[in-house]
Amino acid sequence: MAPAAGVVLVDKAGGMTSHDVVARARRAFGTRKIGHAGTLDPMATGLLVLGVEAATRLLTFVVGLDKTYHATILLGVTTDSDDADGEVTGRADHSSLDAVSDAAIAAGVASLTGRISQVPSRVSAIKVAGRRAYDLARAGEDVVLEAREVTVSRFDAGAARRVPDGIELDVVVDCSSGTYIRALARDLGAALGVGGHLTALRRTRVGAFSVDDAVRVDALDSALPIDPATVGARVLGRLDVSAEEARDLRQGKRLAGASSRLGGGLRAAIDPAGLLVGVVEARGSDIKSVMNLPDPGRATSGTGEPG
Repeated sequence: MAPAAGVVLVDKAGGMTSHDVVARARRAFGTRKIGHAGTLDPMATGLLVLGVEAATRLLTFVVGLDKTYHATILLGVTTDSDDADGEVTGRADHSSLDAVSDAAIAAGVASLTGRISQVPSRVSAIKVAGRRAYDLARAGEDVVLEAREVTVSRFDAGAARRVPDGIELDVVVDCSSGTYIRALARDLGAALGVGGHLTALRRTRVGAFSVDDAVRVDALDSALPIDPATVGARVLGRLDVSAEEARDLRQGKRLAGASSRLGGGLRAAIDPAGLLVGVVEARGSDIKSVMNLPDPGRATSGTGEPG
């Protein structure tokens, strides 16, 4: 029997890939139909959002949500991956580090806050001519990635700590999807003239989902997925529909003249039984589905009879 569809929040440990977590979840839930929204590097810990069964269709709408990270940056040392997993490619001398003032750090952080242009790390998962950038980098090939616009709505840095290798900063970042915290570390170090890289990274929030509500990987066997209707309402907002409207949407029909009920944007259409019908949007004066979940009325039991 297939497990219930839903979303599971996992607190990923360091040293695991996101695919490792998915593999563990597939064993725990007894299904291969599991995906994740937003990769975390092996070095990183924190919130990984998994979709189970039909709820994998909702991950498309989770991936683009804004996120919060807690991180540690080491100024004074650069690496080829912009994080601690890479090879050291440069070290600043003591005189250069001594010249970095708290005011200069604050100015550098401010310059990386707001709408900024960012070049992703060369070992990111971005595809270049059909291949992942990190695969090209590991093969020794030159990787040239184009800058992209991202939004860093908060970049808070704690007090600077002078350590033997350089200057450590604990930071909290709220940012749009597609922002690379490693690149922030690299660019802050470059702006200060001493280089820098990321030494720790923890994702604590994805949209309305918090790591405080997540389970550890070793507790996946007892995890209860969040039902699709709750997820859809949190991510997109809720549109209640009648049983007749739910049937029409599931059959691919439009709700004629109903677009004023949406208020713009996408909404999660939820039927009187509290089940997620799908995701809808306005098309002219109508409401139309852009994604539907399987119709529970068509589910069958093991005998082939309606269940």
